[in-house]
Amino acid sequence: MSKLIEDYALLGDGETAALLASDGSIDWLCWPRFDDDACFAALLGTDDHGHWTLAPADGGASQSRRYQDDTLVMETDFQTPDGRVRIIDFMPVRTTFSSLVRIVVGLQGIVKVRSDVRLRFDYGALAPWSVAEADAMIAKVGPNLIVLRASVKLSVSAESTVAEFEVSAGERVAFVMSYENSHERPPAPIDAEAALVSTQRFWRDWIGRFDNAMTDWPVQVRRSLITLKALIHRRSGGLVAAPTTSLPEAPGGGMNWDYRYCWLRDASFTLTALLNAGYHEEAEGWRNWLLRAIAGSPDKLRIMYRVDGSRHLPEWGVDALPGYRFAKPVRVGNAASTQHQLDVYGEVLDCVDLASRGGVPPSDQEFVIERRLVEHLETIWRTRGSGVWESRAEPCHYTYSKVMVWVAFDRFVSRHATNERVSRGLLSRITELRQTVRDEIYREAWNEGLGTFTQHYGAQTLDASLLLLPLVGFLPVENPRMASTIATIERELVEGGLVRRKKANADGPNEGAFLACSCWMAECMKLQGRDREAREQFERLLAVANDVGLLAEEYNVPGRHLAGNFPQALTHLSIVNAALALSGPTLRRGGKGFRE
Repeated sequence: MSKLIEDYALLGDGETAALLASDGSIDWLCWPRFDDDACFAALLGTDDHGHWTLAPADGGASQSRRYQDDTLVMETDFQTPDGRVRIIDFMPVRTTFSSLVRIVVGLQGIVKVRSDVRLRFDYGALAPWSVAEADAMIAKVGPNLIVLRASVKLSVSAESTVAEFEVSAGERVAFVMSYENSHERPPAPIDAEAALVSTQRFWRDWIGRFDNAMTDWPVQVRRSLITLKALIHRRSGGLVAAPTTSLPEAPGGGMNWDYRYCWLRDASFTLTALLNAGYHEEAEGWRNWLLRAIAGSPDKLRIMYRVDGSRHLPEWGVDALPGYRFAKPVRVGNAASTQHQLDVYGEVLDCVDLASRGGVPPSDQEFVIERRLVEHLETIWRTRGSGVWESRAEPCHYTYSKVMVWVAFDRFVSRHATNERVSRGLLSRITELRQTVRDEIYREAWNEGLGTFTQHYGAQTLDASLLLLPLVGFLPVENPRMASTIATIERELVEGGLVRRKKANADGPNEGAFLACSCWMAECMKLQGRDREAREQFERLLAVANDVGLLAEEYNVPGRHLAGNFPQALTHLSIVNAALALSGPTLRRGGKGFRE
């Protein structure tokens, strides 16, 4: 049986990431990039699908773990009848190649330790050709070359590479596993202890730029920021939604998706979090990634891209993997990438506006992209789409999508009202359209009988994306319709103190509470002047983080466990945004909006 999602911690180097369980097993790693094939895939299968376990050999040890302060360096202490050892795990922020470093430190007594490496590329399907060479194991398959070096003897076989050794108090044993393309020379050895020092320094220098005085929750914000930094591709600036695929949102599977890509949906959330936290370099990198990815014809806009900006994400099932706790399918790629979603146009225009107001230097190409996007949106805004939740059912006129159409027109008009490069005719048309869209939403998305805005035009239900209406500046929270909608969401979509994105099905199975929505609710409460309730709502969310401060996309309230891909960028972005907004004035999306 797979471990609980909350049992994992994140390791990363800015180009890929690994998940490390509390028992010392690395069960997920895609090399060399977030969206490449997994070489450790036990997370979605069994040990036979690839893992690296490093722990006391006799089992049964008690353990405790923590991130070293202000780093992505994990240390796990194992207590056995014979003594105590600490294992330090990290990925150096890479220069030329990627590495996993594991250092065993003797703390007390003499402990027998076992390292078991089972590489299985192509998502658990391919065992590489492995040979012993001097003090190393070299493995090759297809384009992949792995070198494992250790300060103890390695026993190499076709199935695995094992080391068994004893560690006394004060001793340190290092393992370094490095990746390179198979047509290149094996990567040179690295000094594990020097890499530890430089990795600690990198993370502490980076997070040291954050001012704790900005929030009442500095510990949680710092951990979320470090997590987000690990999910930002170091070379391109793109932010992956999560480093995993197919961790199920609902028991039994079906709602299993590949999140190892960059969503335009996250654009404004990302800019807001980075700018308000003081990370202008990363904010500019994300803005630049966004503009590069969407450059070209606006009618070819995708809702998500790979970290390098490429756009083809064909979806297929990995039959060799049984899935997390047998929840199938295991998906690679994401068919939602080709969906028609109107909200992404607003996300792009909002992102450019936020970057400008936040002090990010303007890009030479941003005006041309803005103009082309609104000119195209002018012709398609009345069409139906799949919505922000990426429904695979029939397209609808989703309310949040139409609001983001309004955002696109609003930001363009606000930014370019005096821009001589914009024709008066275009500006006049977009200004008029902004009002037309607003009037249509007010007319078609409001259900008088329910006393709430609805998920889509003509619907009898609502969803939590409506909490974003005041946060993007469409309506103030004191507007009677908005206030009634917030109250209805509190009444109908809250489970165990957390906000679901939609109402639960009576016959189940149901996905968990969508954690970002609880942050949106807290921000709405703050805007309503309900400060105490806002803090309580936010702290209920923080309380379901795992022992090292990480959160998935969702939380299964009845089962009391995390659900969905992990760790989830949108959740941690929402934590940063809410923690700062609840603590003082911040850069906000679109100002206060308008009053009825």
